[in-house]
Amino acid sequence: MAGPSSSSAIPVWLTEEDLNCIICQGLLTSPATLQCGHSFCCECLRRAWGARGTGVASHPWACPTCLEGAALRPKLRKNTLLQYLADKFSRAQNELEVGPERGPSPVQGPEHRPAPPRALSSGEDRGLTSLNLETFNTSQGRMGEILHDLEEIQKNLQENFTWKATPPEEQTQVEFPKALSSSSLPDQSCPQPRRTSRFAQWIVSPTFDLGSLSCILKVSEDHRTVTVSQFRQPYPWSQERFSTSQVLCSQALSSGRHYWEVDTKCCNNWAVGVASWGMSRDRMLGRTADSWCIEWKGTGQLSAWTMVKETVLGSDRPGVVGIWLDLEERKLAFYSVSSQEKLLYECEMAASSPLHPAFWLYGLTPGNSLIINQVQV
Repeated sequence: MAGPSSSSAIPVWLTEEDLNCIICQGLLTSPATLQCGHSFCCECLRRAWGARGTGVASHPWACPTCLEGAALRPKLRKNTLLQYLADKFSRAQNELEVGPERGPSPVQGPEHRPAPPRALSSGEDRGLTSLNLETFNTSQGRMGEILHDLEEIQKNLQENFTWKATPPEEQTQVEFPKALSSSSLPDQSCPQPRRTSRFAQWIVSPTFDLGSLSCILKVSEDHRTVTVSQFRQPYPWSQERFSTSQVLCSQALSSGRHYWEVDTKCCNNWAVGVASWGMSRDRMLGRTADSWCIEWKGTGQLSAWTMVKETVLGSDRPGVVGIWLDLEERKLAFYSVSSQEKLLYECEMAASSPLHPAFWLYGLTPGNSLIINQVQV
């Protein structure tokens, strides 16, 4: 990379979720960065911690993402660079919706003028479209600091670059679904061969529970597809409703053996697993003692979360996840499903109450969805 100068222009590609607060699921407001490197809205952190710092997994002043905590309450300071990027992203996003302004407001200086938005290519989904943020004319010293922060941001955006470099014919795993033309529909005269599952006799078809459904999500009429909504839904308040973008299934599994499958191809950040009905409604799946899951981070990492601990599994993304819950042997296993089931992770579990299939969609681009498959064997 060439040395910074007062006229340097460094293109940075961001999506809305890169600048979202994981607690409120909205664009960062007065963002604070903790010592572990994770950033949140200042007010969201204060509410999560509570007065005594016991609001996150009973760890004093813990990070809601990685649970790294400090003995003393950290002093929260606004991350001015993140605030600048969030404000600039918001302005550019507004221009996509209402069109660019004819000129700067009289009260705005040149440094506050909205960045020109990149034109949308034909057929491109706004949810996946990144905004090209123009960089800043500033002193060499300040530019060096900004470049360092931008490099950290770009590491988290590695998958975005990978997607853009992937040939169109190989992008079916990561692009959001669009309306299917007649030519893209499968040939009904040549039905797909049915897969023989070793779990055939234990297959169940759970459905999403509307009472636990977050207001950020909506479900299909058959209650088997959950989708990130473009607008917050006016669901009635209930203490059973998740404040984060999560949902449980209605079915309570208290004995026997059970197997179900989840199609994850249309969601870029997700977690699937099981949880007790008593799981705290403001906590995240896998970060409690009564929930277990595997989680795909859009940056290219698959992890398992059990007993509030993360185990990194690798970088291969499963398009369909099979969940095997054996309450007789007290075992939980996750499989990557294609022509057959391939074990991803297995653990022992000791649940004192019935368990429910559980889902977390934290890639908050509208249209992101998870589907409970009706398995045919």
